[in-house]
Amino acid sequence: MPKSTESSRLLVKAHFLILFFFVINYSAVASTGVERETSNESKSLKVVPIGVVLDQNSPLGLTVDLCMKMAVSDFYEAHPNFTTRLQLHTKNAETVLDANFAAVDLLEHEQVHGIIRPQTSTEETFFAELGQKSHVPIISFNARTSSLPSTYSVRTTPDDSVQARALAAICRAFEWPEIAVLYEETNSGNQFISHLNKAFQEVDIGLAYMVPIQTSAEDSDISKELNKLSRKQTRVFLVHTNPSLGFRLFTLAKSAGVMSEEYAWIVTNSLSIFLNSIDSAVRDSMEGVVGVRPYVSNSKALENFKERLRRNMTMSNTTTTSPITELNVYGLWAYDAVTALAIALEKIVPLNSTSLGPRLLNELLTTKFQGLTGDFELFNGKMKPLAFEIFNVIGTGEKIVGFWTPERGITRDLSSTGEKTYATSAKELKTITWPGDSVTRPKGWAIPTTGNLRVGVPWKHGFTEFANVIIDEKTRRTNATGFSIDIFLAALEVLPFPIKYQFIHYNDTRNTDWSYDDMLRGIPEDYDMVVGDVTVWAPRAAHVDFSLPYSESGVILVVKNKKPFDMWIFVKPLKWDLWLAIVIACILMGVVLRILENRVVSNDADSIIENKERRRAIYWSPVTVLAFPERNMVLNNWSFFVLVLWLFMAFILMQSYTANLSAILTVDQLKFAFSDSYYVGCQEGSFMKEFLINQLHISPSRLRSYNSSEEYHRAMSKGSKNGGIDAIFDEIPYMKLFLNTYDSQYKMAGPTYRTGGFGFAFPVGSPLVAHFSKAIVDVTQGPNMTAIEQKNFGPGYSSQDPLSSRISQQTSSLTLYEFAGLFFIIGSVTLFSLFCSETAIGRKLTDKTANFIHILFHFKSSRVMSMEVDGDTNEPVANDDDDVSDVSVRDGTDTMMRVIEAGPENGEIIDNVTDNNQQ
Repeated sequence: MPKSTESSRLLVKAHFLILFFFVINYSAVASTGVERETSNESKSLKVVPIGVVLDQNSPLGLTVDLCMKMAVSDFYEAHPNFTTRLQLHTKNAETVLDANFAAVDLLEHEQVHGIIRPQTSTEETFFAELGQKSHVPIISFNARTSSLPSTYSVRTTPDDSVQARALAAICRAFEWPEIAVLYEETNSGNQFISHLNKAFQEVDIGLAYMVPIQTSAEDSDISKELNKLSRKQTRVFLVHTNPSLGFRLFTLAKSAGVMSEEYAWIVTNSLSIFLNSIDSAVRDSMEGVVGVRPYVSNSKALENFKERLRRNMTMSNTTTTSPITELNVYGLWAYDAVTALAIALEKIVPLNSTSLGPRLLNELLTTKFQGLTGDFELFNGKMKPLAFEIFNVIGTGEKIVGFWTPERGITRDLSSTGEKTYATSAKELKTITWPGDSVTRPKGWAIPTTGNLRVGVPWKHGFTEFANVIIDEKTRRTNATGFSIDIFLAALEVLPFPIKYQFIHYNDTRNTDWSYDDMLRGIPEDYDMVVGDVTVWAPRAAHVDFSLPYSESGVILVVKNKKPFDMWIFVKPLKWDLWLAIVIACILMGVVLRILENRVVSNDADSIIENKERRRAIYWSPVTVLAFPERNMVLNNWSFFVLVLWLFMAFILMQSYTANLSAILTVDQLKFAFSDSYYVGCQEGSFMKEFLINQLHISPSRLRSYNSSEEYHRAMSKGSKNGGIDAIFDEIPYMKLFLNTYDSQYKMAGPTYRTGGFGFAFPVGSPLVAHFSKAIVDVTQGPNMTAIEQKNFGPGYSSQDPLSSRISQQTSSLTLYEFAGLFFIIGSVTLFSLFCSETAIGRKLTDKTANFIHILFHFKSSRVMSMEVDGDTNEPVANDDDDVSDVSVRDGTDTMMRVIEAGPENGEIIDNVTDNNQQ
């Protein structure tokens, strides 16, 4: 069990025993005090006893005791007409237990109506309880804590929370991202840390390390803690201890080498108040330290008091060989505290011992006067916040570099006039000499002095384009290449300061059960930062800090590119019923146009052949009009109207066909139905497995891990049924490489899931994060980014290219097979046409077919024409005549067909044929 813990338990027991004894005997003591006080009322002066508990064997105790006695003497010498007199009853107390017994003794035997408690805050709890039970104000002029558990506790010194705000403002002005705190492990020290933590949170400065040091710590223990701090990145240290412990700490700090250049040390008023009494060796070790302490303005009264104090100390032979012998602000606070008590006592005349304590407390809280330390005014039982002076230890003295006030912030001169604005800039301070005789402001952090920056890189089994570890067989030194490494090296060139680094690889080829999360857990013990294809992910941010990402972010799903293509793809845009309707519509439209065109009769012999060709082509007009729109296919106006409507319908059908075929060739390829029976692939060691299980709720039994693009491809080729996979979930940078290699075989499906991209990992609160983030922005937006990408990923690669171009680079390319059916139909028709035109059998077959069709349609058209003639003449026609007419027409038609087939050189026959027809 630690000594401090055991002693604390003994003190608690002693406190309870003392309080128990005090409660039993206090009533009798109080009655005695009343009688004594009553007897004194008959005199002209009313004497009120006030207890003081001090260590009179310490130089500080002796100085404070002398200052309080001088305060009583000076006050009543200046106010001889006052009817009250304050009488101090001092008890010596070297230990905590002595102080507790002394306080009880003062209440029981001296009947004091107020107690000025010791210069240490260890007894605060006991004294607060004692004051609450006895209704006696407990006045403290040096408490280092703002915890006031009792309404009878009064502090006549500044509150620690105000000092914490001043320290936070100074660190903010110097733009330090974090600090380390070394403090004395006491109740007051712990309470001060709580104030410090709150104040630094308000200005967004981190407390990177908090090192508690026991009051009785050995030099070896302190040196051990200092050596630990020297291996950290933080270079700003704040010290809050008692003078004895603090001065030992600085002597050891210089020996440990942490009082050199690039370091910054700040001390609180627990040390800075006593700097005027340290020896030359300690002062030399504190060269460059910056401190804060309550500001005490110089005045004639103060100078007069210092002079008289020196004479009194010499006359009283109170000087000692102890380092603390000169006057400091503690003595001035004690002087003002006694003065305030004397003023308050005079306000409560006539005195009444039964209510003197509460009345004295109330008057003390409202007392205001000009003391040696400045304006004395209490607020909520504490001294109203005053100014703090900021000083710099230089050589054998100190240099005041500025001030801080709650209203104006940091300022160079308190006497300056003008607009009162809160200043936060270090430019308001004078030049400061830092440790190592440097005038350059420390940046607050540095690479650990134990060696180079330890840069962790993963030893990957695949996707080595991002990070590839190479071990030198001779030196066993770790080297690394790849996209992530090149970004890191480029960022180093942009940083405003040089960094020496050393690659340390994680994992080796024998270990397949590894993960990036395990690697990140090695920060900061094993690595100072991690460089590689490490994804910025929220669960990881709990124990590391990430830089800004330097790659694309997002997770996508890649599946097989199962093209719906076959040799009859050109038929698929339309269903069979629509194809059938189009064919029937073409035939019916041809018939309608043939009927309408029969009403157009030309008696011109030159146009007979043309009419025959036109009528023959009318059957194909719904189709030929699309291919030869410039030809006159029809002469009848009604035929033209019908053909226009047909063209309108045909245009709509063609556009719909084109759009649907385009959809089949492009959009439909992106459709993918994820099945619960599919096995899904993800990358080994990455966060993808946890991401798929927790966020996409995919069963772990359906996940299979792989290390490279080749393994992905082999697994996808097998499929889920053969021990492979049917889909891949991975991040965009990996899938870009995968699709670049096997583009036509795979495609992206589904949405893009948001992730943070690749970034560098650092310890929490590391100041390197901000610097590397800025450097990454400069690199990724600079002219060399494309060269870095193409160096690692191949020519033509660019992260600026949209993902769609990388996914569908070849999916719209069609092959002969997709349109083989169309070529088969066209080829078959072409060969059939050549057969019918160029072979004897084909011509004979064609003639017979043409004669049959001609006879069939001529018979129908002749019947229609004869009926029209009979209707016009209203004369009956004999059947025999009809037969003769039919034969004549048939003979004339046959003759014309032969003439047409004979060619234009036999054109003279046309006239004969025409004449015969007319006859």
